[in-house]
Amino acid sequence: MIRTKRIYDPPAPDDGTRFLVERLWPRGKKREDVPIAAWLKEVAPSDALRRWFGHDPSRWEEFQQRYFAELDGKPEAWQPILEAARRGTVTLLYSARDTEHNNAVALKAYLDRRQGP
Repeated sequence: MIRTKRIYDPPAPDDGTRFLVERLWPRGKKREDVPIAAWLKEVAPSDALRRWFGHDPSRWEEFQQRYFAELDGKPEAWQPILEAARRGTVTLLYSARDTEHNNAVALKAYLDRRQGP
């Protein structure tokens, strides 16, 4: 099972393996205060794509298409997440305020397709 969660929300026992999936470290968070298995910068959207999207919901569908194309080109970046998900729950951490239109939500959709039933 793969879940998403804001990094500003407190950790929970049922989070399982927690991965930060942002290219930039979240503002206001100290690294030593954030329990994560890994910071997977390379799985995040490119800086150019992130700036183009700007969390504009009207660009969501195209953002996902562009992001998925980026992910197709770097399976080594997201493979550790699928491997962890085969062993148990995984939580993808993100910093965006928008809980519906962010890279972690898109990444979860991308990985769900590759995970199978």
